[in-house]
Amino acid sequence: MQITVNPEFKAYIDPLTPDEHDALERSILAEGCRDALVLWGDVLVDGHNRYGICQKHGLPFQTVQNPRFQSLEDVHLWMIDQHLGRRSVSDFQRGVLALRKREILAERRSRILATSPAPEDLPPDEEAPPPVAPQSPIVAALEPRPLHSREDIAKAARLSSSQVVMIEKLQKQAAPELVDALKAGAVSLNAAAAVASLPPEEQKAAALAGKDELRLAAKRVREARRKPPEADAAGEPAEAAATDEVSALRQKVAALQEENAALREQVAALRAQLEEAPSA
Repeated sequence: MQITVNPEFKAYIDPLTPDEHDALERSILAEGCRDALVLWGDVLVDGHNRYGICQKHGLPFQTVQNPRFQSLEDVHLWMIDQHLGRRSVSDFQRGVLALRKREILAERRSRILATSPAPEDLPPDEEAPPPVAPQSPIVAALEPRPLHSREDIAKAARLSSSQVVMIEKLQKQAAPELVDALKAGAVSLNAAAAVASLPPEEQKAAALAGKDELRLAAKRVREARRKPPEADAAGEPAEAAATDEVSALRQKVAALQEENAALREQVAALRAQLEEAPSA
């Protein structure tokens, strides 16, 4: 049968490492392709590596259609759930996938709510439909379990809430080279999150230098966080100086408020004089 490989589907999940791909190839050569490839119509959704290996060696394989797929979102959510359940997926990858799932569900829910009529827009004798009407079976399965909080995301990805915070930080601040080092196992999630606090060029340099430099960079960041607050020119702690500045600003605000009240009284007095003046 005709099978179409969609590059977007193939790239949606991080590829296998060379060692993982070699192990899969050895397994298929020894035991055959035991798991069926999942299709959406003629488009390959799951099993890109198995399909490539079977094509390379002329090996047979089975295919199966997933009847729940009604949209591209359905396919993406299914792909994410499949990989969240696999033990070979790293903590970082699971966190990224769970965050991606949250975004898809949030966008879908917002779109459905935006197209649902408000009760006040309906005729008096017509009841409002449910606020969120599932458009496909997969929506009905997922909608009761939205990923609103970090705890929800952590549970979906089998992580701690603190790990989810680190992954969010890495997504926002990490240089591509640091992310690549994390995926390759050259640095731990905790250390990578620390290194992500550095400027991008420093992150890149540490990542390209290898494991030892990444470990040292993370150590420097942690030690810098533990240093006592710097003293100002007068020898007072920076925290005390900041408190004095806040106090001065509050006094200034109070003075401005008093001045504003006095101006209001002057305006009121002028209005009263105008009202009492005889008409021309």
